Amino acid sequence: MKNESPARACGIDFGTSNSTVGWLRPGMESLIALEDGKITLPSVVFFNMEERRPVYGRLALHEYLEGYEGRLMRSLKSLLGSKLIKHDTSVLGTAMPFKDLLGLFIGQLKQRAETAADRPFDEVVLGRPVHFVDDDAAADQEAEDTLVEVAHKIGFKEVSFQYEPIAAAFDYESTIEREELVLIVDIGGGTSDFSLVRLSPERRFVDERHDDILATGGVHIGGTDFDKQLSLQGVMPLFGYGSRMKSQAYMPTSHHMNLATWHTINAVYSQKSQIALASMRYDIVDTGGIDRLFKLIEQRAGHWLAMEIEETKIQLTEAESRHVPLDRIQPGLSVELSRALFESAIEALLTRVRNSVSKLLNDAGVSVDLVDTVFFTGGSSGIPALRNSVSAMLPNARHVEGNIFGSIGSGLAIEAKKRYG
Repeated sequence: MKNESPARACGIDFGTSNSTVGWLRPGMESLIALEDGKITLPSVVFFNMEERRPVYGRLALHEYLEGYEGRLMRSLKSLLGSKLIKHDTSVLGTAMPFKDLLGLFIGQLKQRAETAADRPFDEVVLGRPVHFVDDDAAADQEAEDTLVEVAHKIGFKEVSFQYEPIAAAFDYESTIEREELVLIVDIGGGTSDFSLVRLSPERRFVDERHDDILATGGVHIGGTDFDKQLSLQGVMPLFGYGSRMKSQAYMPTSHHMNLATWHTINAVYSQKSQIALASMRYDIVDTGGIDRLFKLIEQRAGHWLAMEIEETKIQLTEAESRHVPLDRIQPGLSVELSRALFESAIEALLTRVRNSVSKLLNDAGVSVDLVDTVFFTGGSSGIPALRNSVSAMLPNARHVEGNIFGSIGSGLAIEAKKRYG
């Protein structure tokens, strides 16, 4: 591709956990540095109550962990396609529509990219998962429409979309020397997306690639779901999950489910939730767990605990176990979390991922032995059990690891140049 002048448009990969902006320029990396020289901006907003301002990315996490009063919000992309998107949330003492919250963060991506590029971007190709919502076409379309509305509101005049795994395919295609049939496996923070694509050096310059995309598929499972299962199986039993009531029934799980899910953690701090827990305490046989839960709520340590779980998941890609001190909740309290426990906790999710890959291959009418390459991308694609689970299905394919946080943004930059010049 002749690249004498910079592209007019950028590509934005708004991710559940991390986001990137890609822009094709002659002789330069396609991904724009967004924070402290890094290409990723963690998809996090912290509303600092003391200074009455929002902060973003690593700085948001830093201020939260430093103990500033305020509200931390992550997994913003998970709002798309959910019922929450039509509602407000309380921020700095006022009601803010969730749509405006998305606008704040995506607007920050646009602003930082424009500052770094020293020019405005009026056109954008946004990445999107194959399915924002599983098995609900209307909700899926509504999620995309919401993103269009948000993008226009923050100043983009032209907005178009590309599936995230297709964008990753175009990034990989820029590196190959012969034709390959490639399964793109994109495991992000919120979704697992797959594409079966025919790639070659000659096809790089072709604008219309519809016939090269043999099938796309996906399932609403991602890194935050793996975190949730590790939390429920490994940590929440310390806080009463699985406790017996005097009736021999199990303690209701809604409070633990909320604590194990990023965008519902604040629900546990509500007065209604705490009253329900207090009335339940008298009916629990062993109150040790629920009493720890009250301490966690009193400390408002839910997001801190969620970050410890996420860090454990990351560490377990290399280590066999991780010791997690929980002295913040109770002196001397800790838990040992092993890779074996984690893999057991996520096995049902891995089965759904495998089923989605099988369906994709069936839809394409392609047998497993014809796939040349499996290309892994996305922040959660490094989980050994997941990688081994998918790789075992395709015994003849070689396995390639893309830039786990950058392949999609780079591919969207390639697409933006093709579409808008």
